[in-house]
Amino acid sequence: MQDEKLYKTMSSVGIWNLVLGIVAILVGALTGAALIANSARLLKRKSEIMF
Repeated sequence: MQDEKLYKTMSSVGIWNLVLGIVAILVGALTGAALIANSARLLKRKSEIMF
């Protein structure tokens, strides 16, 4: 009985780690894409920006 509870706990923890890893990769990819898009927009309008 004890081994079965341990196995179920380890299984659920492994699944959650996998899910959170995938979410972290997706958030990182989306953030990177947004940063690249904003940088491209700044470079496109570089001549209009004055300091």
